[in-house]
Amino acid sequence: MGILQNIGIFLVDTLFTLYIYAVVIRFVLALSRADFYNQVSQMIVKVTNPALVPLRRFIPPIGKIDTSAIVLAVALIIVKTFLILAMSGVEMNFVGLIAYAIIELLRTIIWLYIIALILQAIISWIGNTHGNPFVSILNNLTDPILRPIRNVVPNIGMIDLSPMVAILGLNILLIILNGFGV
Repeated sequence: MGILQNIGIFLVDTLFTLYIYAVVIRFVLALSRADFYNQVSQMIVKVTNPALVPLRRFIPPIGKIDTSAIVLAVALIIVKTFLILAMSGVEMNFVGLIAYAIIELLRTIIWLYIIALILQAIISWIGNTHGNPFVSILNNLTDPILRPIRNVVPNIGMIDLSPMVAILGLNILLIILNGFGV
């Protein structure tokens, strides 16, 4: 591969991945019923609205699930993968590309939660984070995962083990997804 080809692949991968994460964050925040008046939420909404608003005219939500965000994320993963493969000179069939995109979306969601849980744990060591919009969003995002675990796993002294249990479970899900070999 040439230098320009490597730069092109890097730029396509980075730019698409950032936007895919923005769409996935918006999907997960809506699913967890996070505060959309939060400054961090508002930033995500402004970044993703240009692509999601037109899609919502054709793809309605199913209950609490924002199907237009899922369709957009899968489409972006397909386009990103296709462009990277085309720049690399590798061919892939369309069905394989769709299967890869769906599994990659699930991996992205799992990694989003793992990163959020780690950030939340690190921020909890800092102390006095009341009123911080980023901390509020992290709490909204992780609470649906941590609440059922906290009901089963008791605190040991002042140490909450539920984030560690959640991260272990999410890593097991990643291992299962990686077992599909797509």
